[in-house]
Amino acid sequence: MPSVADITDQARYPLASPGSPAWDRAIAAARRDLGETGCCVLRDFVPVPSRETLRAECASLAGKAYYGEQVVNVYNTSPDPALPADHPARHTMLRGNAFVARDDIPADAIIHRLYASGEFRRFLAACFGLPELYPLADPLAGLTVNIVRPGMEHPWHFDTNEFAVSMVTQEPDGGGVFQYCPGIRSAGAENFADVAAVLRGDGEYLVRGLTLRPGDLQLFHGRYSLHRVSAVRGATARHSAIFAYTRKPGVMGTLERSRQLFGRTAPEHATATDRPDDLLD
Repeated sequence: MPSVADITDQARYPLASPGSPAWDRAIAAARRDLGETGCCVLRDFVPVPSRETLRAECASLAGKAYYGEQVVNVYNTSPDPALPADHPARHTMLRGNAFVARDDIPADAIIHRLYASGEFRRFLAACFGLPELYPLADPLAGLTVNIVRPGMEHPWHFDTNEFAVSMVTQEPDGGGVFQYCPGIRSAGAENFADVAAVLRGDGEYLVRGLTLRPGDLQLFHGRYSLHRVSAVRGATARHSAIFAYTRKPGVMGTLERSRQLFGRTAPEHATATDRPDDLLD
């Protein structure tokens, strides 16, 4: 089985050589972009020779995704009619994307080997300027494949995990643009007014767009930045791998969020209490 070094561009991103000149350049660039925009893209992280394997492995898992379309809000919480009518949690959207859960992804798949790699996690922690990153403890949501079929979109949402790392594995024919609002909320402030403005469509000045290519690795503050994938056009679905990390161990998704995303829950969700903050979700 190829090592992680064999499936990534080690000349530009030397996972096994912390402190080397190439490592320092990659880390400095990532920290600069994250500081300026809340997002960075490591172009061609998985080089051309491995991309078709990457695409084929994730495409082969698409049939395992949970395709139940649901009406959701931006926080993936249960409806609460007690909230004011203009509260962003009262704004509903059709979630038409689907997720392959972590426990359905083979251990020898490229994305699973990356997620399980200590070298990969150490590199990501350095990019985020942290001493350590921990995989999301959630047995379903830690590593997923996101499927957005033609005509569908992944609507506005926040992540459970603080740090989102993703990689497009299959491009659509059109659409499927990643859009985000960097730092629209913080651990101590929901900023409902700006979130509501984006949902109403009059907060365009807060929105940025980013076109991602297969093999690019995206690092993103997903818990504090509202984001979505726009509607996919054409005949080809958009596939992406999502690697979920947090700054402390033991963080889990909620029961409601797991039901929405995967159509099922795990026993661990019933007692999940360790959250990174007190935000809605």
